[in-house]
Amino acid sequence: MTNSIKFKIIILGLIGIFLTTTGFGCKFLSKEIREATKPVEINYWRVSDNETVSQNNFSDLINNYRVLHPNINIIYKELRSKEYEEELLNAWAEDRGPDIFSIRNTWVGKYKNKILPMPKELIIPQIITTGAVKKESKIVIQSKITPSLKLLKNKFIDIFYKDAIREEQVYGLPLSTDSLVLYYNKDILNNANIPLPPSTWSEFIEMIPSVTIIDKDGNIIQAGTALGTAKNITNATDILSLLMMQNGTKMVDENNRAIFNTSPQNQENIIPGEQALLFYSDFANPIKETYTWNDAMPQALDSFIQGKLAFYFGYSGDLSQIQSQAPKLNFAIAPMLQIEKNSEINYADYWLETVSKKTRYQNEAWDFILFITQEEQAQSYLEKTKKPTALRLLIKKQMEDYDLSIFAKQVLTAQSWYRGNAGDSIKKIFGDLIDETLRGGTEIKILLNLTAEKINQTF
Repeated sequence: MTNSIKFKIIILGLIGIFLTTTGFGCKFLSKEIREATKPVEINYWRVSDNETVSQNNFSDLINNYRVLHPNINIIYKELRSKEYEEELLNAWAEDRGPDIFSIRNTWVGKYKNKILPMPKELIIPQIITTGAVKKESKIVIQSKITPSLKLLKNKFIDIFYKDAIREEQVYGLPLSTDSLVLYYNKDILNNANIPLPPSTWSEFIEMIPSVTIIDKDGNIIQAGTALGTAKNITNATDILSLLMMQNGTKMVDENNRAIFNTSPQNQENIIPGEQALLFYSDFANPIKETYTWNDAMPQALDSFIQGKLAFYFGYSGDLSQIQSQAPKLNFAIAPMLQIEKNSEINYADYWLETVSKKTRYQNEAWDFILFITQEEQAQSYLEKTKKPTALRLLIKKQMEDYDLSIFAKQVLTAQSWYRGNAGDSIKKIFGDLIDETLRGGTEIKILLNLTAEKINQTF
């Protein structure tokens, strides 16, 4: 038995003796303490980290918290991403919703009215154990000042502050973050005599014809990449958004109104968003040299797992799925492609842990979130789940991890843009834009204007 495990058992034993002897409700405790230390049950809902990771990844965080707060029981529940929102809304409608729940960084506007922002101060009872030889435990009711906006800005990566802070209120805290990267099939590149993956979009489009195989009937036997369509590319909206931002598109103005359909100042004849959309759609246009994908292809990730796709744009969450479903696939990960090597822009996708307005335990709920997003607790979670950090202090350490180094190097330059009230409905709006572009018949400028108008209705 290790010293750390022994120490934990000793502390838990002392706490157990303490609770048994005091009962948290005996006549010697003040009314304030008796009330503050009543048993509390916190329901916490999250989306599964991935299909191969068990809920045990969170059990250590919960157990560590209960050492300090034995009267607080965290009931943890994971749901699949496809069913999460529906289950959440049904639960709230039936008044059985969770006290703590997770939301995507782009969902803050959608769920803002259901979230209780972080208070300036928390009142939390805690067991304090003192003494080097003779251990003594006592209950202390502490008034905790929650972190200031300045402290949070310095603690987490920049994108968190832009996504989660509204009117100087904190609507959630991140346990991790993620950004798009380039997965590539090493065997396909080797067979095409390509020694290294591309680092820029220019290098990328030069490689596509060499790794694409189309038969005499026009069927794509081996795709160079999954780009150009919407329905069979899970990350289509994120990739197109990234292309727009890398090309100099200003996605929203100071009032969060979508302006990706406009020209930069002093460049009236250039619409960077239009250029990015055409570039993206060309990969699914049969008359273009970069044609390598279409609507008849399987889902992009499935195609990559099957070894029929050279380049796949995905997140860290895809890694375990690829490894489990295709253990013999010879693949690697490269940084996200850039237009210019010295001007890096990446795309962020992550979850925030937040508190329901309906909770009866706002102090305990927010205290738990603050606890699990501390460096020590977050590091434990990240090591088990293999997820990139949102904490600045952990970035350097993750850069030394083989699987996470590329993701860790990108988090400081990761951006997002949508902060309206539609949540994931933005994917359908952008998907319709992609589909209409491929269908043709309508001027691209008109399509962009209509799309911006739809999005602005959600702000």
